[in-house]
Amino acid sequence: MFIEERHQAILEWLKQNGSISTSDIQEKFAVSYESAKRDLRILEEKGLLKRTHGGALPVRQVAASRPADQTIRDYREVKKNYFLIAEKAIEMIENNDVIFLFPVTVCYFIARNLPDRLKVRVVTNSIIIAEELRGRENVSVILLGGEMDQKGNCFDAIAIDIIKLLRVDKCFISSAAISADFGLSIQKTSAIPFFNTVMDSSRRTIGLFPKEKIGFDSIVSISPAARLDVLITDWDVLEEEADAFREEGIEVIIVEKESE
Repeated sequence: MFIEERHQAILEWLKQNGSISTSDIQEKFAVSYESAKRDLRILEEKGLLKRTHGGALPVRQVAASRPADQTIRDYREVKKNYFLIAEKAIEMIENNDVIFLFPVTVCYFIARNLPDRLKVRVVTNSIIIAEELRGRENVSVILLGGEMDQKGNCFDAIAIDIIKLLRVDKCFISSAAISADFGLSIQKTSAIPFFNTVMDSSRRTIGLFPKEKIGFDSIVSISPAARLDVLITDWDVLEEEADAFREEGIEVIIVEKESE
């Protein structure tokens, strides 16, 4: 197969499947790893795709608007990358740690999958996460009070006053979007003081951002990206975006796709 034919076949694969990995190219076209990377680089230079860590996405997918975030209970339909990011986050938790879990889907997965061997104290402003952990012998929970919103979360002044009294070893944080330029961002201003108070009270701040949230800006910035010590994302993150976070002094951890 001529290289032009292979490139056309790669673009057709992207159209049909929504992503392609270098291993896909190696297996499908019987080429080396370096040849697969070169194919993707050439196609990106032509503006026909965007390279990611380990593969590529079609340009239209990168530029497309993202669907509204799913509720924390709608976990069965969340993509596998959320689970894998949660698993990587759990590896960072040590025995007797005090951790903060924000009321987001990936943190719900952390709560749901904490191993019995870990004795930890969890601070959260989410009644759903607290309920998930209730009754676990190895976990004690501090549930922040205040006026609860319709999703079962507290972000108000009472919750802020309580978190100021605590010192957390690690907070696991996510938001609607993150970019190196605009930082962490959300749709509403009301939760900004709470986000920043939790980060102020934490020894380490670990961002959990699936690829769908990276490189986008929501309406209002919470804080600069550099407030994160670590950012955990998945295999489809664009290479230039991961590098931009590293330039801000953030450790970037990329979870790999499970083999099917």
